Amino acid sequence: MADELTDGMAPSAVGEQQSVDEQAWQTVAKQDIGQWATSMPKDADGNAIDWQWVASLDLAGGVGAGVPNAGAPAAPDCDAQSVHDALKADYATRDRLEAIIAQCNSTFMTDFDRLIASYRLPRALAYANRRLNDEINTLISLGERMRLWKASREKQGRTTAVVLRPYADASHLHNSNQGSLPLLATDDGAQADDAAGLAAQPVAIELDDIQDRTAVILNERAERRKNQRFQKHASNTSMSRANLSQVTSPGGSRVQESGGNGLNGGLGSSTGSGISRPLDANGKPYPQPDWRDAYLPGRDVDTVMGIDIETTGTDPARDYIIDVGFEFMNMISPKPAGHNNAYGYEQRYYEAGDAYGQARLSFGVTERCAQLGNPFILQLTGIDVRARGPQTGMRMFDEWPQAQTGLLSRLSQQPYVAHNATFEHGWFMLNVAGYAESYRAGHITIIDTMPMSRQWDPGSAPSEGHPYGDNTLDSYAKRQGALDLSRKERHLGLEDAHIMLVAMKHHLASLKAEGRGPWGAGGKGGVGGKCCGRRR
Repeated sequence: MADELTDGMAPSAVGEQQSVDEQAWQTVAKQDIGQWATSMPKDADGNAIDWQWVASLDLAGGVGAGVPNAGAPAAPDCDAQSVHDALKADYATRDRLEAIIAQCNSTFMTDFDRLIASYRLPRALAYANRRLNDEINTLISLGERMRLWKASREKQGRTTAVVLRPYADASHLHNSNQGSLPLLATDDGAQADDAAGLAAQPVAIELDDIQDRTAVILNERAERRKNQRFQKHASNTSMSRANLSQVTSPGGSRVQESGGNGLNGGLGSSTGSGISRPLDANGKPYPQPDWRDAYLPGRDVDTVMGIDIETTGTDPARDYIIDVGFEFMNMISPKPAGHNNAYGYEQRYYEAGDAYGQARLSFGVTERCAQLGNPFILQLTGIDVRARGPQTGMRMFDEWPQAQTGLLSRLSQQPYVAHNATFEHGWFMLNVAGYAESYRAGHITIIDTMPMSRQWDPGSAPSEGHPYGDNTLDSYAKRQGALDLSRKERHLGLEDAHIMLVAMKHHLASLKAEGRGPWGAGGKGGVGGKCCGRRR
């Protein structure tokens, strides 16, 4: 199936492939540093970016300090300090890289003068950072086998981070492996260590300077943005009080200050209690709007491409795409002639129905990622990354420009639909050549079924068990009759894309019949969805 994506390569992709033959595209991408340096002097944490340091990195060959005695399968001759120093250096490099990558999106999207022509440099940084993250995980695993520490993933505020503890003090810890840190690939770590001749007794080593700072960085970053939003709101309020307190609108009514609920509370209201939200068919107020509403479909949406991806973790700058599934469905017009209903999904009880053009694409991982394994992803999706290393012949998505170009072509031909589409969007930005440029130019439209569930499905209302509403794909599909109540979401790309589109079509049909959603108060015509364009 992946070969189909390589048909009709765009000239830009051909040019990039030619540059790969002569010089690695990651190296060529560093030619854009001048453009980025002009527009982005600081990273996401407010630190000045050393662009000369970025230029010095070997983005294609690797930016890590290296694994001591990497040529030996068990590395029995490693000394503890070498492993410690390599991990410390790699953590420092990753922190610097990821702060730069995190700032690239907003810089690129707000570059209205188009000083930055391409997004290939952030893609190259992410490419290097994934391999660096593999090396970090390898060093952590090696340190455990050497009895230098015991590692666990622990929730810290908004995210999780790896915590290292002295081996003797942490033997009771259980690592839930919620992500891309498989600490030992064997079932019996101690037996494997003894066979390899590694340290049989714990080794004392300094751990304070080799702790994962991911959670600390992200939590501090989120707090800064929260304070910035508060300061902006306070400033706007002060300006309103200073300049508009005695101003009337053209119609003669008093202009009031904006309320704190995000809905212009008090505008035109003498009590300041806020304007009333429109009611649905059951007489209940519609949910308050939020930023996700931009991804809602319009009344005239028809042909769409549903897509879902499976990855080795949640971070597109650290993890790999291993499964992509997509198919097409018309929300209004009949299915095109020549497409039968004989397609067989892995879940045999799925019926193709109105779906057509189904495709399932599988991709490989690096050797280090395969050696580490990933029990969490294996349990969730059934995909064993240990069987997807380079020796299997499976190509990696971020090393396959033709596959990226073929996928981009399909994503831009009609709106694409995903559940929690910002997830797919974030991965495409850092993995698909040309996606960021096409998105910024307004050539890509994104529709998200999650806000459809949040805003238009009464069954998603917040409850004691789901304080923010039950908006998982599994629950949404069941409520819309796309998935039997006795079944569960499969967590494979194509199968999840299928139940999502079936749910979307069922939902739109019921909304139209009831005069709600796109056909109700505040509904919009046209295709809808999120589509960017150059600001004039």
